[in-house]
Amino acid sequence: MASSHVKPNTWLFLRLPSETLKCLEIKPNTIIELGRLGSFAANSLLGRPYYYTYELLEKKDGEAQSRLRIVKPSELNAEITGEVEEGTSGNGSPAPEEALDKNNRLTVDSPSRQTLTQVDIEELKKTAAGQEIIDRILANHAGLDEKTVFSKAKYMLRKRSKYLKRFTVLPMEAGQLIEFLMDKEPGRILEMREETLGLIGVWSNVHVHGSEEVDRDANGKRVGGGRWLVVDETGGLVVASLADRMGILRDDEDEEEDDMQNGSTSINGHTNGDGDIDMNEGSATNGATKPASHRDFPPPASTNTLTVLHAAVQPNLSLLKYFGYDSSSPNSAHALHTHLKTLSWLQLLHPEEDPTYREPPVIAEEEMKTWKSGKRGTYWKKRRRWERCQSIVDETREGGFEGLVVASVMDPVTILQHAVALVRGGGTIVVYSATVEPLVRVMDLYSKERRTAYIQLIAKGEVPDTEDFPLDPRLLLAPTLQTSRIRDWQVLPGRTHPAMTSRGGSEGYVFTARRVMPLEGAVEARGNFGGRGKKRKGVVGEEAAEGNSAAGAAVPEG
Repeated sequence: MASSHVKPNTWLFLRLPSETLKCLEIKPNTIIELGRLGSFAANSLLGRPYYYTYELLEKKDGEAQSRLRIVKPSELNAEITGEVEEGTSGNGSPAPEEALDKNNRLTVDSPSRQTLTQVDIEELKKTAAGQEIIDRILANHAGLDEKTVFSKAKYMLRKRSKYLKRFTVLPMEAGQLIEFLMDKEPGRILEMREETLGLIGVWSNVHVHGSEEVDRDANGKRVGGGRWLVVDETGGLVVASLADRMGILRDDEDEEEDDMQNGSTSINGHTNGDGDIDMNEGSATNGATKPASHRDFPPPASTNTLTVLHAAVQPNLSLLKYFGYDSSSPNSAHALHTHLKTLSWLQLLHPEEDPTYREPPVIAEEEMKTWKSGKRGTYWKKRRRWERCQSIVDETREGGFEGLVVASVMDPVTILQHAVALVRGGGTIVVYSATVEPLVRVMDLYSKERRTAYIQLIAKGEVPDTEDFPLDPRLLLAPTLQTSRIRDWQVLPGRTHPAMTSRGGSEGYVFTARRVMPLEGAVEARGNFGGRGKKRKGVVGEEAAEGNSAAGAAVPEG
């Protein structure tokens, strides 16, 4: 959960009067430039709550930057609804008769109908506030009364966005980040919209795992434990959304501060209620403390983790920096530092060929004492990196994940060939694609008809051909292909239609299925599976036949 107020060195959005978003990082003792709106000191926003609208005031004599004024909600509501005027209803909407009768057919929209010149407006900007300029423009407009209520509303909206120096502070959330990137770099996030990202999160069933221990099956392998396998090529957008659902996206310091504001503090992971406080293993008990792990290569967490598979040397998770986590220089206090695990496809399929997975040579202590401190530090750094890499690779190859989430430009068939087997029975499979064609092929490969043909070949003792069956259709059940897109509509009497300026682009499709474990050996069906209707009909027929024979025997001859 994001913090409720602005903190230093955090990323946020400013919604400008033009309805566009400006992304920036709040750094203390700096100046924030907003183009034609002006500039103000970043310290003016520190400690202020989110979702408030601020207005830049005119600079007084001796002031280097503009001051900010909080626009009251009642003032914003009055601008939206409007005053009760003649010809309008109480909520500011036009009366039915005016909305249907009045039109702009005979209205002459000419610049000459505005008596104020551009020079006069520029002079007003130097001395008057934004709302005063708008009032003067409306008062000097000769044809304002000829406009309909809808036309007036559009006219007022244009003037407010042009002359009011306002902005709204919004927190860094996945929805705002998608809106910002869809206007700037839609290909960076594979043109994934907010509703599609929500669909992925729901079907993947990502949630917080309450236990701190991972369950194990009869063979001792890990099963579940709130661990999800992710293939993310959206720059970390999918990882951020899933981590937010698991409660590991934000910095731990933000959560502790929110707890203190709610009247509770956290000590060693437990709140300071009336009960006793359990001390962790690392707490000072008898004068001895457990040595802390290294901040760069800490032991990975066992539950509530996201394991990211990537094709390059390093994963592309650049969007996580907006949430306080930079993979190039990670913050050891961030929850993702231990709950986010990364490994390459080479480490998953052929770990022995990866140099990071190979164990460095063990050096005797006597020889190490002769080394300089820099060389010893390099040696232990390699050992810690190898231990962390080995732990992540071995755990991933062991499998037992809760689910698999894929958002990649790679062929999903090549991904599912190796990743489906790592998901536990009953786990969820979610694959996103900007176009429908790759997922249509996946639907065919896991269809009921292909599964039946696959089972028949196995029953005959034949080996299915990999060209016809690149995937095992028995491993997934109930494959589904779906899409979701929210469209903006203009709702006016007699003029209701989708917004004509909506952005195009790809629709975005999501493939979902459930992981199942095929039964080894032959399948036998026992029991009577005949329908009750047929059975009852047969019984009635037998009784009728017996009755007829008995009746025939009772009839005397001649």
